[in-house]
Amino acid sequence: MLRVNYRIEIPFTEFDFSFSRSGGPGGQNVNKVNSKVTLRWSVTKSPTLPADVRERFVQRYRRRITNDGELVMHSERYRDQGRNVADCLEKLRELLLEVAVAPKKRKPTRPTRGAKERRLKEKRAASERKARRRKPGIDD
Repeated sequence: MLRVNYRIEIPFTEFDFSFSRSGGPGGQNVNKVNSKVTLRWSVTKSPTLPADVRERFVQRYRRRITNDGELVMHSERYRDQGRNVADCLEKLRELLLEVAVAPKKRKPTRPTRGAKERRLKEKRAASERKARRRKPGIDD
């Protein structure tokens, strides 16, 4: 069971793991051991994911989800399969944690009267400073 928070728990039966040979260094075993892990998870068909979290997940990570509604993740950070499986699950857990809580609605605010006055005072000061730099005209 992948436990994300108190509300989200996903059984391992929803995940489909496949293993292949990993690239990069690995010594003599690099051509013999299938240590790279590919995780496939059907986000859109998952019965355990709450609807609001699913909606935010699909919206935020739409580039990582296939046309069939599956999330595909890879891990080949470690040289053994078990640690790569755990790494994939941890990556997924972090993605789900980011969308688990709904973002707060922004309340539109207005600048205070003092802030408006300070802004206008600074604008006048800048204008006067630039006006003093100019050459005096015929009228002055």
